[in-house]
Amino acid sequence: MPLRRILPAILALVAFQCATAQTASAPASPVTVQANAAWLQALPFGDRQDFEDAHRGLVARFPEGTIRGADGRVAWDFNAYAFERADAAPATVNPSLWRLAQLNNEAGLFKVTDRLYQVRGADLSNMNIIEGDTGIIVMDPLITAETARAALALYYAHRPRKPVVAVIYTHSHVDHFGGAKGIVDEADVKAGKVAVIAPAGFMEEAISENVLAGNAMSRRAQYMYGTTLPRNATGQVDAGLGKATSRGTVTLLAPTDLIDKTIDTRRIDGIDIEFQLTPGTEAPAEMNLYFPQLRTLCIAENAARTQHNILTIRGAQVRDAKAWSFYIGQALARYGERSDILIAQHHWPTWGKARINEFLSDQRDMYAYLNDQTLRLMNHGLTPTDIADTLRKLPEPLASKWYARDYYGSVSHNVRAVYQRYLGFYDGNPAHLNPLPPVQGAKKTIEWMGGADAVLAKAREAYARGEYRWVAQIGNELVFADPANTAARALQADALEQLGYQAENATWRNAYLTGAQELRNGIRRGAPGGTTSPDLVRALTVPHFFDYLAVRLNADKSAGKAMTLNWNFTDLQERYAMTLRNSALTYLADAQAAQATATITLDKATLDRISLKQLTLPDAIRDGSIRIDGSPQAVVSLFGMLDTFDGYFSIVTPQAAP
Repeated sequence: MPLRRILPAILALVAFQCATAQTASAPASPVTVQANAAWLQALPFGDRQDFEDAHRGLVARFPEGTIRGADGRVAWDFNAYAFERADAAPATVNPSLWRLAQLNNEAGLFKVTDRLYQVRGADLSNMNIIEGDTGIIVMDPLITAETARAALALYYAHRPRKPVVAVIYTHSHVDHFGGAKGIVDEADVKAGKVAVIAPAGFMEEAISENVLAGNAMSRRAQYMYGTTLPRNATGQVDAGLGKATSRGTVTLLAPTDLIDKTIDTRRIDGIDIEFQLTPGTEAPAEMNLYFPQLRTLCIAENAARTQHNILTIRGAQVRDAKAWSFYIGQALARYGERSDILIAQHHWPTWGKARINEFLSDQRDMYAYLNDQTLRLMNHGLTPTDIADTLRKLPEPLASKWYARDYYGSVSHNVRAVYQRYLGFYDGNPAHLNPLPPVQGAKKTIEWMGGADAVLAKAREAYARGEYRWVAQIGNELVFADPANTAARALQADALEQLGYQAENATWRNAYLTGAQELRNGIRRGAPGGTTSPDLVRALTVPHFFDYLAVRLNADKSAGKAMTLNWNFTDLQERYAMTLRNSALTYLADAQAAQATATITLDKATLDRISLKQLTLPDAIRDGSIRIDGSPQAVVSLFGMLDTFDGYFSIVTPQAAP
């Protein structure tokens, strides 16, 4: 079973950012040139404080231009964004996004304060190193073992070579734990030489978040991160939280110590740490950390140099903006007057108590505003799109703060996410309750508007006027009505491209430009999309596996069929009773069916090998790794009823039903 299809966060974040479009990109149109130039007057570009902070404390750059794995493959390329060294933004990039892209290019080892160092620019996230009395504490070891290993090597090249005595995961997203085995030997963890500390619920959330919708999210993440776009001024320039995501080996070391109190304290190798749990904020399992001896607050990913996502555009469960605001406010009240330095797991630090308090106050207010104003307008009867069009931007002076800009999240999609959290997908208008599916609706729309040629002519006129949002909308109808209409595809691509050039938001730009690329050149099957991580597969529980089997069950193939299967895992001492009935696959833990069609006995390692495609089910039966009492044919037939998902389904053109 291809479990690489069910780990979207992993697949999205290990996607290597490299590709070249087959069709050359168009230049910025006069309307786009004018729109982008206007940004220079709208925002305080003369404020260079962020550039000073991003460079402050630089100890050393990485000595090589690339980070490579043992097999020679490039895990990270420091030269990929060399084109961003030009001061002025090209016409094809929003100047505000260009500014952030330049800031995110600051890569190397930085001294934040005595005993606290930070490695930035070697992955999407930061790795922080705290120097204890006898060893070092590493906080958030990046995405892959290759980049984490290189980051630690850079630190050791300029600081005493003390052993790692503890690893801390601030939260359950892969860019904050995936490189663990690049800095720590698992044997040392098992021997008690290294502590691994994480918030309560970490393992469950790290493995299960978005599992069941993984294939869809993985495909959508290619758009969000621009994984198939070239790295140039008409392609991918940034990812908002950082440049991109590393390509390498995603690993996982299970925590040895969970923080499960609202406020908890530890002394680790002479360093006092106060942990503040912040569940349900940027991640389901997340925590801030305060270091009293260093007068430093780590805000994890609860505050960043951007407005964050309440709902990421790759898709996920909606986050709670109200809780997010509350926990930032709690951190401000508890630590604001005691902090001289604030660090986060993306971007650069903030120095000075007054600036820290302003930053946290603004971030708290931002998420409160998005939540409360959406609810206000919702209760006035406005729809999600109405609300997005009404609010448009944050209030001043917050809107002019660089760290509140729409680089990763945006007011537009975040207010729609708040609406979804409270009221769901339906806006209350019965006309939208059961609309025609996209292809049928598009065909009728284009026919009613006088046919494709008439619509295309009007769309070209709208494009010439710079009405790109409308051209993208009506162009989509043209393409869905007739995907073979090359003129419609070209015009739709042109409109999406100009929207991408104008976008301040990095993920919006990536999505627009990826859509344009696929309209012109088709889907790049086989494009880098991620690698299976054995550590993460092994961390999946048996219920995770069964839940995903149920998602893959094809209702047509299983119609009229019924069976009961008992599963016994000898190493885990776990038993399950599974039932197939009415094209639904269900199971009970700690149970066995009295009249089972078959009983399957195996260990979890065998299940993992099958999941990693290292072993097939028939081979496992033949070599005795799996013992089946009863009907082996029933077990084989069940697996024959399972769908295999296409990781390259269509997005900007119609997708046929399976």
